[in-house]
Amino acid sequence: MKKITVCRLCSACCPIEVEVSEGVLIGARRITAFERVITCPKLQNAKSIVYSKERILKPLLRDSLKEDFKEVSWQEALNFIAEKTQSIVEKNGPQSVALLRGMAADWGTPWDYAVRLMSALGSPNALGNGSVCFVAREMAHTYTYGAMTIPQVKDSKCIVIWGKNDRNTAPTMAEGIIYAKDKGAKLIVIDPVKTFFADMADIWLRVKPGHDGILAMAMIKVILEEGLFDREFVFKWCLGLDKLESVISKLNLEDASLKTGVPLDLIQKTAREYATSKPACIIDGNGLDMQLDVFNTTRCVSILRALTGNIDIVGGDFLPQPIPLRNIQLKDKVSNVPSVMQNYPLFERFHPTWGLHGQSSLIDSIIDEKPYPVKMLFVQSGNPVVTMMDSNRVKKAFQKLDCVVMIDPFMNKTSHFANVILPACTCFEKTQINRAYIRHCFIMLQHKVIEPLGESKSDIEIVFEIARALGLNDYFPWNSVEEALDYQLEPTGLTIDALKENPSGIWYERPKERKFIEKGFKTPSQKVEIFSERLSQAGYDPVPYSSGFPQNLIGFAKENLSFIGISGERVTPYTHTQFRRIEELRKLDREPYVDINFEDAARLEIKREDLVRVSTPKGSIEMKARLTDLIPSGVIRIAWGWGEESELWNLNAITDDLERDPVTCTPPGRSFCCSVEKVDK
Repeated sequence: MKKITVCRLCSACCPIEVEVSEGVLIGARRITAFERVITCPKLQNAKSIVYSKERILKPLLRDSLKEDFKEVSWQEALNFIAEKTQSIVEKNGPQSVALLRGMAADWGTPWDYAVRLMSALGSPNALGNGSVCFVAREMAHTYTYGAMTIPQVKDSKCIVIWGKNDRNTAPTMAEGIIYAKDKGAKLIVIDPVKTFFADMADIWLRVKPGHDGILAMAMIKVILEEGLFDREFVFKWCLGLDKLESVISKLNLEDASLKTGVPLDLIQKTAREYATSKPACIIDGNGLDMQLDVFNTTRCVSILRALTGNIDIVGGDFLPQPIPLRNIQLKDKVSNVPSVMQNYPLFERFHPTWGLHGQSSLIDSIIDEKPYPVKMLFVQSGNPVVTMMDSNRVKKAFQKLDCVVMIDPFMNKTSHFANVILPACTCFEKTQINRAYIRHCFIMLQHKVIEPLGESKSDIEIVFEIARALGLNDYFPWNSVEEALDYQLEPTGLTIDALKENPSGIWYERPKERKFIEKGFKTPSQKVEIFSERLSQAGYDPVPYSSGFPQNLIGFAKENLSFIGISGERVTPYTHTQFRRIEELRKLDREPYVDINFEDAARLEIKREDLVRVSTPKGSIEMKARLTDLIPSGVIRIAWGWGEESELWNLNAITDDLERDPVTCTPPGRSFCCSVEKVDK
């Protein structure tokens, strides 16, 4: 039997066709409209993931971290959680209980129920990892034109890929880029790394890591001074052009070229090509996210879209038409309780349902006990002791906690600090609605195609179980996940049954161009805010870099270290630290490497497969060297996610979490200074 659902083995949320026989998942394939198809090794090995011997299939419990875990009943595990929660709340208040969420369970409806659980308890502290992912970038989009745009690559005449490699992260988008390129679209890639798409690009700008904001401002200067901007759109729909012109008048293009490492003629050529090709779109990605200057940088990229009039047109950058789900998060219940993110108020409140994503603030609160101590933590679908910056600091925080409850299908390094592990099922064993299918006007159900293995449950069901154990039944009155999802869907007129009857998805409404003509933009002024009064009143640059470019754009810049370290590409067998114990995937990528440019390797007398040590003021790691021209001289690329296997391979053992973007709480995990030396072993 074949069934259609949505894959959530990574954040791409691809529609898939699954083959099931007698209740067993046999295999799965992506559904795509493109002829040139990109395969996914995770999906090809979905059966190995689902039926892995590493799966947790019963609740695990231990009272002390010195003890071994033992399998217990759900009731015993929930009783333990309830007793610990009650004791901690009575002593420290409900705000001392927090939930930290990784990306593995998705950011659609599962996030809503996690936030609702904390709100019902009386804690504002449900946190995600968006400060080091796309949510910081989304804030920049939102402050500029009211929402995060969606690049329409298939119909574009010019595609700019900025800090992203969808070949490894979003197969459908990658196929769309290839399709457009085959049809004659110009392809511009801005990335220090020679990626799959850089290799096929018409123009490739090898920007110095962390200096994308200066490059974007240089492109803006060329477009404005040469009159290449869309005058009709800018004069009618943009606010603050004069103030932007004042800022760029102080920017010297030759100086910008030196700082970014991009030749001036290439900056000018790129700006002209992008500005004069209609329609054009920009795909921005995680390469911009984990930077000290992420907010200003991505504001500049957003302004480029506006200056060229490429917003909300076919082949440009579309403003989404979100599915109008009912907001069930209950945040009004805790609106008067300060959160651990109180030092980043704009990032905390910029979106009605995203909530808290400055995860570093949680570690501050645990260690420094300000504004109050956090004593108990639920970790849902994450592995923070490996994935968060400065792992040693994160471990120090976890050691201070009185109780840690994990919700996950697999054990990981964070499990070493857990008292309870509740077994979550995989994406094939649960029904939910993904973020990808609520942010725009097409909705598709991630439908359960096999029954949960063992005693595992879906993330939403686990939230229901915890809520009942904590006596919060009144806030979770639904008898099933589908009943709860129907309640959320009620404003749309759709139901779960209707989505089941249309497994390939439903258009809630058809995409509409230039919606701003009728409704304006979703900003206070209803215009594109090149100048933001909200930022000005909060004491931040109302126009990017109006107070000048920051001196330190990369981590450890004052330490006189000779290399810039960047985190390695996402290799397709794994998603961050997930699936690294699945043997079929491990065969495809067995160990990590430090990528070093040939020139640097020759200077340091490093040969292929030599062991090298990478050091920062935080510590050091050791990996084998891989010699390459994919990265420039003076830069090394360090494999990401392998801290799950060994501390010697943990990139975040050498990153910093105290230097941060002042708006979004983002530390510089993507670009930092370091030293490299050969290890004589």
